[in-house]
Amino acid sequence: MAVKIRLKRMGKKKQPVYRVVVVDSRKARDGSYIEALGFYDPRQEPSVVEVENDKAVDWLSKGAQPTEAARKLLEISGAWTQFKIARGEVHTIGADATETEEAPAEEPSEAAVEADVEVEAEADAEAEVAEADSDEPVAEEAPEAAEEDAAEEDSAEASDDSDEDK
Repeated sequence: MAVKIRLKRMGKKKQPVYRVVVVDSRKARDGSYIEALGFYDPRQEPSVVEVENDKAVDWLSKGAQPTEAARKLLEISGAWTQFKIARGEVHTIGADATETEEAPAEEPSEAAVEADVEVEAEADAEAEVAEADSDEPVAEEAPEAAEEDAAEEDSAEASDDSDEDK
């Protein structure tokens, strides 16, 4: 028997509410189902998705195939990720809880701390040199450029005055 996880439409006309169900793939869309896993209400703002993740992961591990719409709802609820982690297809970051409890956190050695401090000091020094190099030419050119602009404006005004006199 091919088992599917799909949506069963419920609610009044033009007011749909869906139930996420496990059903034999040969049954009708709104026919009888094996087990209800949750529901989906698209009319709420934001949409309501409630799925019992443990039941969903159990059915997925037994071989139930979700439809495209049901799979999206399982991804939203987190059941699909739990299933992938259980199968070993998704690797989580960090160690197991038992390993972290047994092994105390190691403190970095003094040499590593000193090396980090030296690297940070070099980076700061390079940043200061870069700032100094970029600031000097701009600072020197700015007063000269301002003087040249002022001289050009004075000469332009003088020529305008002479043109008006004629």
